[in-house]
Amino acid sequence: MSRPRARITLAVAGLFALDGAILAYAFWPEPAPPPGARPPAVRLAGARVGRETALDLARRYLATEISIEGRDFRLVRTREAFGARVDLPRLERLLAEARDPRSTLVRFHVSAGRSELQLPMPATLDDRAVARVLLQMKQDYDRQPLDARIDPETRAVLSEVWGRRLDLYETLERLGQAMRTGEPRVALAREALAPRLASKDLHGVDVGHVIGFFETRYATDEEHQDRAFNLAVAARKLDGHIVMPGETFSFNAAVGERSEVQGFRTAKVIAQGELVDGLGGGTCQIASTLHAAAFFAGLDVAGRRPHSRPSYYIKMGLDATVVYPNIDLQLRNPFPDPVVLHFIVGRGTARAEILGKARQRTVTFVRHIDEVVPFTERDVEDPTLPRGARVLKQRGIDGYTVRRYRVIRVGALAWREQGIDRYPPTTQIWRVGAASSPLAPAALPADDPHPEYLADEYLWLTQGPDVRGPSGFVEVKRPGRTGLPRGDRATSASRPLASASGAMAR
Repeated sequence: MSRPRARITLAVAGLFALDGAILAYAFWPEPAPPPGARPPAVRLAGARVGRETALDLARRYLATEISIEGRDFRLVRTREAFGARVDLPRLERLLAEARDPRSTLVRFHVSAGRSELQLPMPATLDDRAVARVLLQMKQDYDRQPLDARIDPETRAVLSEVWGRRLDLYETLERLGQAMRTGEPRVALAREALAPRLASKDLHGVDVGHVIGFFETRYATDEEHQDRAFNLAVAARKLDGHIVMPGETFSFNAAVGERSEVQGFRTAKVIAQGELVDGLGGGTCQIASTLHAAAFFAGLDVAGRRPHSRPSYYIKMGLDATVVYPNIDLQLRNPFPDPVVLHFIVGRGTARAEILGKARQRTVTFVRHIDEVVPFTERDVEDPTLPRGARVLKQRGIDGYTVRRYRVIRVGALAWREQGIDRYPPTTQIWRVGAASSPLAPAALPADDPHPEYLADEYLWLTQGPDVRGPSGFVEVKRPGRTGLPRGDRATSASRPLASASGAMAR
C-alpha cells in the first residue's frame, strides 16, 4: 500500500512541524522561568492530561472508539482496531518536556501566549490492519447503480437507483488526521455513481411487441435442481434489461460473476469437452437461448463463441458459451428504438424474448454440416467397480464443422450473413472395473443417460411477422448423414426434405 503509506505519513506531520519550531526556538535566547513556575495544562490529542503515565495514556487512546460516518452508514471501532499504533518512547519524551517548566517546549509555548499546551499523539497507522478494516468497509458500502427498467409484463417504467463508491484513499487520509488530533468522528469520503439510464430516457418508448424469441428445455428432476436454480438466477438478472439504439449489450456485464455471493450454485458445466462441476452451471443455456432470440430478432451479434461440444438443449449454430469474465456474448441494437430483454423460466422451459416496436424483419437460420469427425473412446480404470465391469461415464459425440447463414428480409430487401462453427469431437469415456471383488451387476452405477447425438445435415428455421403456427417457426430439414441413428444412415441421402412448424429437432 505505497499510496496509503504516503498519506499515513501526513497524519503525523504535525509532530515534525512542532519539532522544527521548537528546534528553532531552542537557539533563541530566553530567560529562565521564575522560581516555582508551573508547567501549563496539557492536552494530548484533544484529551486533558493529568498525572497519568505514558503507558496509561497510550492504552486509553487506543481503547477509545472512533467512527467513520456518512449518510445511512456508520462504522465504529477502537483506534487500535483501526490500526493505530503509539510510539511510546516518543510519547514519554513529549510528556517529560511538557511537565518541565524549563524545557524548550514549555518556554516556546509560554512565549506564544497560549493557555493550554496542545500536543498531537505520536501515532501511526499499521498498513495491513487499516487496509483490512477499510477494504471490508468498502465491500459493505459500495453499491452499483441500477438503471431505469421497463417491466416486461406490465410495460411500466421502473425508476433508476443511484450507486455509491467509497473513496478509500481520501477516507484513509481523514482517518489519519483524526488519529493525530483525537477527533472522534471521521466523515466518510464517497463518490456517487450515476445509472446508465434514467426513467426520463424511457419516456414514450414502445416495447409492446415480441420481435424475436426462442425456447429451450431443461431438466427439473432432483439431480438437476441446482442447475435449474442457476437458470432462474441468470434470467432474473437479464429480465427487463434495456439495450438502447446503437448500444452493445454484454452478457457478462449484465449477469456478473458466477459466484455464491451473486446467488449461483454448483452444477455441471462443460470444461474441455467434459461435464464437470462448476459454479453457475446452466448459465450458458440462458446465454444460448438469448443468442437465438436475438438472432431471430435481427440484432447484430457483436461477439459470440460456440460450445466445445454440441448441447442437447439447442441446435448447433445457435448456442453461445459464456465464461466470466473472458468469454462473452455481445449483442448490438441496430434499430432506431430501444429493445428490452424478457425471460420466462419455469416448468422445464426457458424462454427469451426481445421486445420492441412492431416486428418488420423475417429472419431465416440456415445450417449445413460440412464435416464430421468421429469421436474416439477412452477407458479409465475405476477401483470402485469390480473387474470386468464397464460403465459408460460420458457418451461420445462426433465433431462437426457447421456452415451457418442468417438471411434477413425487410419488404423487398434481403441480405445474408454467414459464419463457420467448429465443435471438436467429445471423447466417449468408459469406467473400467479395477477392483478385486467379484462382479456384481446389480450394484453397478447407471450409464450416461444421454442418447446418441443426432443433428440434421440440412436445416432451415424461419421466424417473422408473417409466420403462423403454434411454434412461431417454419422448419425445413433433411437428416442427411448426421440426422439418423448410425445404423440408418446408408439410405439417408435419398430421403426428401421435411417441412414442419411444430417442435424442432437438433
